[in-house]
Amino acid sequence: MTDRTVVVTGGTKGLGLAITTRFLHAGATVFTCARRPPAEPTVVDGRGATFVAADVRDAAQLETVVAAATDATGRIDVLINNAGGAPPAAAAESSASFNEKIIALNLLAPMNLSRACNEVMQSQPDGGVIINIASVSGMRANPFGVAYGAAKAGLLNATETLAVEWAPKVRVVAVTPGPLATDALLDAMTDEAVDRISGAIALGRMGDTDEVANAVLFAASPQASFITGTNIVVHGGPEWPGNGFPRP
Repeated sequence: MTDRTVVVTGGTKGLGLAITTRFLHAGATVFTCARRPPAEPTVVDGRGATFVAADVRDAAQLETVVAAATDATGRIDVLINNAGGAPPAAAAESSASFNEKIIALNLLAPMNLSRACNEVMQSQPDGGVIINIASVSGMRANPFGVAYGAAKAGLLNATETLAVEWAPKVRVVAVTPGPLATDALLDAMTDEAVDRISGAIALGRMGDTDEVANAVLFAASPQASFITGTNIVVHGGPEWPGNGFPRP
């Protein structure tokens, strides 16, 4: 990834931080964005990621992210739409405003930033790659998270559609993690809940963010040059029927 410019949304913590670090190790110039700056800069071998403050739900602020990358390097080679998430909420009790915010973050923001980066990539001789971080919640029923699951399902469809529309210059690939043992998730769950989720996964454990970051790096690399419009699932194997996530 030497001489490549990479943009990672939500790249300051959790999976996004692991992705940012992985691409810095690979030699890329990395730009991250989030609403708040990281507690400390992300630096690998003396090379740091450039942080741009932006709420990805605001299309105007997305333009500042694109401008920061192109003004500094003249190009964008890889976009990783990682920012997302949602608190658990019963569908019958979720307000219209809540649902709109979840869909804006998890579906509309990636679509809008992808459009802006595609414009840059189409002008480059070697095009570019867009990676959408999806979720297993978009591949099955997602109780207490209908807006999130629906948005992630939409992101998978957008991946296929944009891969067709923007070929051959731009490849578009989804990477779908399963449950990841991040500090935030482990702090929010009981040991019993962690054990139940781990036991439902075929490999018997939750994933590590580095395992997903490795798949993202592969999908963005020349080694994946004939891969587009598809979903790389990194979830440790199917869950046992009826043994999925516990109710919050």
